[in-house]
Amino acid sequence: MTVHIHPSHPQNERAPEQVSFHRTELGPILSLYGRMVAAGEWRDYGISSLREVAVFSIFRRTAEIPLYRIEKRPKLRLKQGMYAVIGSNGQVLRRGQDLAAVLRVLERKMIRAVDP
Repeated sequence: MTVHIHPSHPQNERAPEQVSFHRTELGPILSLYGRMVAAGEWRDYGISSLREVAVFSIFRRTAEIPLYRIEKRPKLRLKQGMYAVIGSNGQVLRRGQDLAAVLRVLERKMIRAVDP
């Protein structure tokens, strides 16, 4: 049996040791986070930079499991899209290439019916 491994990066370029969010990606994420904190919905966040994924976790309380995770997986860039919003039960709420479009699923959670 022969196994051929195709490198995901050109040979003269090293693979990144960890995936992280860029400043241009953190801007829209933190803007949404700030609006949700002001609305009293979210209280804390955590950022993880791992080998294959960067995760922005959103918490209602610090000691709980995250309400939502915003993930960046560059390996899925050409397939499903490298950004995803994942709910607390592990369900993918939205996935895509455009971070702003993916974050809209969380902005809808901010809209509530108000009784007159």
